[in-house]
Amino acid sequence: MARWADVAKDEPGFAAEVQHAFDAFTHKTVATLRADGSPRISGTECKFLDGDLWFGSMPGAVKAKDLLRDPRFALHCGTGTASGADWRGDAKLAGRAVAITDLGEKLAVFESWGGELPDPGASYLFRADLSEVVMTGLNAASDGLVIRVWQEGRGLRSLERS
Repeated sequence: MARWADVAKDEPGFAAEVQHAFDAFTHKTVATLRADGSPRISGTECKFLDGDLWFGSMPGAVKAKDLLRDPRFALHCGTGTASGADWRGDAKLAGRAVAITDLGEKLAVFESWGGELPDPGASYLFRADLSEVVMTGLNAASDGLVIRVWQEGRGLRSLERS
């Protein structure tokens, strides 16, 4: 699995565009797997800090329990309300969530995150290990999609759909 720094090193322009899409809105959507294997969609926030992508969860959250049992996840950025040629695209990524349990490390990340500090002993913190990063946008004519996909070991490729 790759860390965010690996994506940024491999494809800096692509990584900057994906990060911009994620940073444009506070709220994201994360997909996890329930104990029975069915999907769960939850709201979350995430931050890019020091070459990693981090996301957390409040104490007792079912998405955190899902990730502790099965770390596979998919994360989708917010896309706003623009449509048609004004739509600026969206980003998503998938991988495995690494639970951070060291209180000192959790506190350091939460402090870097800014804002109100959660209780590091009760809150959850996850670092994203990435298998795939996707940026979807419009083609130059605004009549089709350009889907760029980065995968560890395969690099970046582009697909077009009309």
